[in-house]
Amino acid sequence: MYAMIPLFVILPLAAAFLIPVIGRFVNGFQKVTSTTVFLFLSLLSLYFMFARDQVSYSYMIGGWEPVRGIPIAIYFTLDGLTVFMLAIINLIAFFATFYAISYIKRYTAENNFYALLCLMVGGMNGVVMTGDLFNLFVFLEIAVIASYALVAFGVEKNELEASFKYQVLGGIASMLILFGIGMIYWKTKTLNMADVSYILSNTRQDTYLLFTQVIFIAGFGLKAALIPFHAWLPDAHSSAPSPISAMLSGVLIKAVGIYVIIRLFFNMFSLSPQVSTLIIILGTVSMVLGVFLAVGQWDIKRLLAYHSISQMGYVIIGIGIGMLILSNNGSRSIAALSIAGGLFHLVNHAVFKGLLFLNAGAIEYVTGTRNLKEMGGLSNLMPVTYSTSLGASMAISGIPPFNGFFSKLIIILAAISGGFYLLASLAILVSIITLASFLKFQKFSFFGKLRDPGNNNIREVPFFMCFSMVALALLCLGLSLLIFPGIREAVLNPAVDALMNTTAYSSLILK
Repeated sequence: MYAMIPLFVILPLAAAFLIPVIGRFVNGFQKVTSTTVFLFLSLLSLYFMFARDQVSYSYMIGGWEPVRGIPIAIYFTLDGLTVFMLAIINLIAFFATFYAISYIKRYTAENNFYALLCLMVGGMNGVVMTGDLFNLFVFLEIAVIASYALVAFGVEKNELEASFKYQVLGGIASMLILFGIGMIYWKTKTLNMADVSYILSNTRQDTYLLFTQVIFIAGFGLKAALIPFHAWLPDAHSSAPSPISAMLSGVLIKAVGIYVIIRLFFNMFSLSPQVSTLIIILGTVSMVLGVFLAVGQWDIKRLLAYHSISQMGYVIIGIGIGMLILSNNGSRSIAALSIAGGLFHLVNHAVFKGLLFLNAGAIEYVTGTRNLKEMGGLSNLMPVTYSTSLGASMAISGIPPFNGFFSKLIIILAAISGGFYLLASLAILVSIITLASFLKFQKFSFFGKLRDPGNNNIREVPFFMCFSMVALALLCLGLSLLIFPGIREAVLNPAVDALMNTTAYSSLILK
């Protein structure tokens, strides 16, 4: 199984190459190939997650061994956090692709859609696996360039405008990231993250390194759409085809933004109170302002997009509290609890927000509108969409027994245990406002009177779309089981341990 690690990158990139070539001659090739690839990679990631023979893996591309202890190969590394992210990325990609089998028929150039989707997933898989900064940047650009094209896939005025804004701000983010990588290379003369970590551990934390960390936070904060770096997200998420909106919100902002911040600041840089405090502030501002920006929205997808900003605030707060406690040599058990809450909410958000965007796509697919004021009375006509969106709405609002309740509860308990009472209070307040926002969504879309009683075209969406929505709704309930010790130890704990043991990532390569 060790030799299968590169398949996470090879298969999606190979599919992206073959689909435009073979897809024009073989009908349905693009659909079968992409769904098969993502299903296989989902199962492979789950295998690595539950495999007991070895906790971590390191794969050297080309078999280049270290020279005098210096790693010169391109490394793909799989530890608890990497496998955790791979499972999220490929599962959501599978359900989004399966959903798109029916949804994408309203667009032309299906081959291009599936090829770009495979390219985006291959880039994200590469980002979370690569062990050096240069290839991290390369894979990141593969993922985001594909996403630029997918946002503009409808080629209407709004889509093109949203994609242009996304490209401009994404380009600024890429420039900041590349500048930060250059500063790291100037300081350490290496780009291997394990080697950089080893060198920086023997280097005094100075203004140069602090400035470099702030540059990385700005660059990856733009990719993750944290406030005040969020301007591109509402337009991009609302303009993209709904399966792509689910991918952008469910996994892209996490893989190329949140994950990289977590990986760099836990496993490459030394934790510092100043940076940890800055990350907590960004998370708090995103959580609070994001939900207030969402409440006033009447476009379903813009409402969901602003909630993505708010929910990422929960993740960042959980991770940030753990960082601050560890940097101050505080209680490791409280830090582990907070980090577990952040990672738990990360996977929960991928599922319930991916589902909500698929629900929004189903409503638009049938009614032709995203404006809540132009909807109503859909609950009887679209029972699958209604029931799954209700479950997702309860999950994001933190209502038991759905998964969002347990991850928010862990973050709040960790904040109280660590003495962050204001953060705990704000987290509860934001959850209440989130509930109010999604009650509005349910009321105006599914209840009340049907706006056009004579419209006979309103009926439940096709099977492929329903299947993905039902599967994700079941996951919203199933992921609640992560609160139980046995399941938590198999899924969450390895990812938490990869961050708590800050030197483990380096030792995986510098053996």
